[in-house]
Amino acid sequence: MSQSDALLTIEGLKTHFFLDEGVVRAVDGVDLRLPLGKTVCVVGESGCGKSITARSILGLVESPGRVVEGHIWWGAGNGAVKDAVANDAVAKEAPEPARRGGTRKSPRGGHRRVQEAASEPSGRIDLAGLDVRGERLRGIRGNEISMVFQEPMASLSPMYTVANQMTEAIRVHQPMSKEEAYQRGIELLSRVGIPRPEQTMEAYPFQLSGGMCQRVMIAIALSCEPSLLIADEPTTALDVTTQARIIDLLVDLQADTGMAMMFITHDLGVVAEIADEVVVMYLGTVVEQGAVDDIFHDPKHPYTKALLDSIPMPGRGVRQPLRSIRGQVPHPLDRPAGCPFHPRCDEAISGLCDSVPPPRVVLGEDRNARCVLYEPNLLDEHARRQAGSAGEGQA
Repeated sequence: MSQSDALLTIEGLKTHFFLDEGVVRAVDGVDLRLPLGKTVCVVGESGCGKSITARSILGLVESPGRVVEGHIWWGAGNGAVKDAVANDAVAKEAPEPARRGGTRKSPRGGHRRVQEAASEPSGRIDLAGLDVRGERLRGIRGNEISMVFQEPMASLSPMYTVANQMTEAIRVHQPMSKEEAYQRGIELLSRVGIPRPEQTMEAYPFQLSGGMCQRVMIAIALSCEPSLLIADEPTTALDVTTQARIIDLLVDLQADTGMAMMFITHDLGVVAEIADEVVVMYLGTVVEQGAVDDIFHDPKHPYTKALLDSIPMPGRGVRQPLRSIRGQVPHPLDRPAGCPFHPRCDEAISGLCDSVPPPRVVLGEDRNARCVLYEPNLLDEHARRQAGSAGEGQA
């Protein structure tokens, strides 16, 4: 994938939470790209940093968490960002005085790297360098990039009608009257398959089912026709039939609008059905990334292999026990040295995986894995050390 084909490029992203007990490295060096018009599914066990990565993109990480390092480049090199982002919003935002590359002391002993909120000559914008409360990021959040959250019943305020919440979201970014925004809301509800949209507009969220609330959330997310939709486990707490309908709806809407989609999920069956590319995360890092067919038919990282082996598959034989990944995800304040997966890995090499941070190895076009098994230099050096130790022991 060329640089100009990426709508969103994340480079070395680190988002940490500064607690009294220590620092939780929720996102610890994430690199990924989202191509224009494609679906990238982000998978991994709970606590691996999927949702925090998504929230970091939009500047929605709550205190005591913050982005401490890395870049989140928004907009393709061909200038795909809406003109609204490049207007006088820059003039309205007064960044805190600081030199580029400096540090600012943050609460509880943490440090946040200060960046200039500047664009590249290509037109890309580093979202990680913008004020999370500034006009420029607000011009992108909900307008160019929208997000559908996990629990629809908790995402909508029970104190306001659907109409109140939809028209507010629309008018933040669109120069519309209340009446125009109301009609736009009816059109959007109809578009996401809600019958009697006029009646739904006057309803409160607690009067709607979970599936209906999620459709409302999707309608709000699509109200400004975003270039990127982030769906954070959008079918959580919904029944199986409703889950299938919501997924089909998102796929159809993507086909109609041409937007890119970052889909966060645990369900590898859904990934196989809708993904163009897959990002596998473990303990705050991307351990493997590639095209969906490559990931499913030729997984490289031991964690990816273990995830796929844990799926019930027809044809494995009667009464064959399900394979599981041994052990538990480490406590975030007690991360293992070396590769974070090595305590649970069946292919771990003692003296190497437990001491050397695994490098990111490029395995092909748009394909990479973070594992020492694909770094011959490290393997050869380890073998020489082992041979030398064995020789000294015999002597």
